[in-house]
Amino acid sequence: MLKGVLVLLSCQLVGEVVVRLLGLEVPGPVLGMLVFLLVLRIRRPRPSSALVRGPALLLRHLQLLFVPAGVGIVAYLDTLRHDALPLAAGLWLSWLLGLAATGVVVGGLTRLLGRSAR
Repeated sequence: MLKGVLVLLSCQLVGEVVVRLLGLEVPGPVLGMLVFLLVLRIRRPRPSSALVRGPALLLRHLQLLFVPAGVGIVAYLDTLRHDALPLAAGLWLSWLLGLAATGVVVGGLTRLLGRSAR
């Protein structure tokens, strides 16, 4: 399993290096994820291989990766309390805009697919 985790971290490192060298506006881990996808597509590992089992172990314990975020929220609780109203307004507004955009897209696709099916 260590080999799988090392390959995953190596792909993330490659993504970080490429993003920094080329000055891309994409997060390094996202590019690393695409590199890992390419590795998986090229090698086509079996489900029992270390290349699959290592990252699967991380996914099984994904909840542990949320601990630092929870600590950050507790550490900045006074700041969050002070800015609660603008944060809440921003969250609600972004949710409402996302819901409206989804409705517009679904409505447009329904009309488009409804006309082409006839």
